[in-house]
Order: sequence, then structure tokens, then C-alpha cells
Amino acid sequence: MLWYHQAPTNVPVQNEYTDQFLQKLYPVRLADSSWDNTGLLVDSSSEANESDGCKILLTIDLTQNVAEEAVEKKSNMIVAYHPFIFRGLKSITSKDPQQRSLVKLIQNNISVYSPHTAVDSAKGGVNDFLADGISQNLKVKSRQVIEPNPEEEGCGMGRLIELEEPASLAKLVDNVKLSQSLKHVQVGVGRNLAKDHPVSTIAICAGSGGSVFRGVKADLYYTGELSHHEALFFTESGSSLIACNHSNTERAFLSVLKKQLEQELPEAEVEISAKDKDPYEVW
Repeated sequence: MLWYHQAPTNVPVQNEYTDQFLQKLYPVRLADSSWDNTGLLVDSSSEANESDGCKILLTIDLTQNVAEEAVEKKSNMIVAYHPFIFRGLKSITSKDPQQRSLVKLIQNNISVYSPHTAVDSAKGGVNDFLADGISQNLKVKSRQVIEPNPEEEGCGMGRLIELEEPASLAKLVDNVKLSQSLKHVQVGVGRNLAKDHPVSTIAICAGSGGSVFRGVKADLYYTGELSHHEALFFTESGSSLIACNHSNTERAFLSVLKKQLEQELPEAEVEISAKDKDPYEVW
């Protein structure tokens, strides 16, 4: 079970405490450190004015629009699911839009924390959220972690669920749309299968699931995106696909994170970005 450390009500809530709370809920040790960059990426807390309290803006991607929104709303902490700094910086140039945002945030004393794959891995995190959404109103026989974390039970990358009774592909597509507040998703129907074929096992991975799904057999694969050849492999092997675009499998979880932060940091102002969106649109 995830546990929380309640902030003392007589102590002003600061960005440092937000960092501590996120570390306890989604510790960096759960992240995939082989490539990911999680944790406190920009620390402006030493320059913050304590009288401003703690104003947190939640986003999936820290784009230039989101950075400008944070400045306009006088936020002093951005929790960005995706890290906008991945590798060491040898220079900072205005030609790079992410680095322009970095300069703007530092100039305005805004800190940035990225939990990314720690949230993917955590029990009760994004992948469990996706599993709950696609299986809503259905009975689940079992739920397993595809790539278990050896040190944290119930944590790890991806989820594989088995339904007690098969559900139609159409029903599962409807569940995904409802749980993710999406009007459209991409569906790949497995070779020689009808569009309403029954599904008993579902492999799930937020974001890009190709590497996590490797070697996993399921009737249905549910993720944000797959490469063309990954998608062909699964459909040609007789399995179906649901893909929502990368960040659309992660964005709805921000409402859960908002409630968690508001519960544990009652003095903080927590808001979900109005400017954050997937780079792709359906016309």
C-alpha cells in the first residue's frame, strides 16, 4: 500500500516539501535509471518568496506554452510527468525551445520536478490507472506486473490483466475512451479476427509499449504508441491493439495526482495545466 507523510499544518508548505512528498509517493528508485531522468530537475526554492505559498502546476509535457502559463499564474513549482531535461547540457541556447523554457523558468523562480517512470512503475500509478480504466465494470481474474521491480512488490513496468469472462473489443475500446476522456483512439484488429472478437488477456503500458510488450502474449495490447513494425507484428500474430497517442495514456492521471497533492499539501494551490496537450490532433 502507498503511504503518505502528512505535512504539519503549522508549517508553511514549500517546494522542498513537495519534492519530499513526491519522492515518498513515487520514489526515484522505481524509475528506469538506465535512460530516464527523474526527480528535481530545476530547484528555484532558494529564491522563492515564502509569502507566495506553494503554487503547483501539473502537466505531462513542459512546452513553451506551459512555461508561459506557469509564469502567468505565478506558479513556483511545475510537476511535469515527462522530464524536459534528458541529458547533460554543454550550452544553453535560444535556438532550442526547451532551453528557452528553462531560462524563463529560472528567471521566474519556478522549480520543476519530473516523476515519469517512477509513476509508471508505482503500485497505484499510471499503469494501474490504465488497467482500472479498461477493465471498469468487468471482473478481473488476475493482474500482474510485466517487468516486476525486484525490490518493490507490486511495482514495475507494464501490467497484464486477465478477465474472468471475455469482453468484446468494442466494449474495451469504449472503456478506454471513457476513462481517458477521448473521442477517438487507434485500433488494430488482429489477423482473421472480427471487430467484436472476445478478449480475455490485456497487456498494458503507458506511453510507448513496444519494449515492455516484447515476449508478452496477450489478446489485446493497450498503449500510447507503437512503431509501424511493432504494430504489424502484433496484428499479424493474431492480437489486437488500442493506441491513444503517447501522452493521452498519461494525461488523465493528472487528476489523480492533483487529488493526492491537495490531500497531503492542503496549503498548496494545485492546478492542472490548461495548455498541456498531445502534439497530435485528429481533424
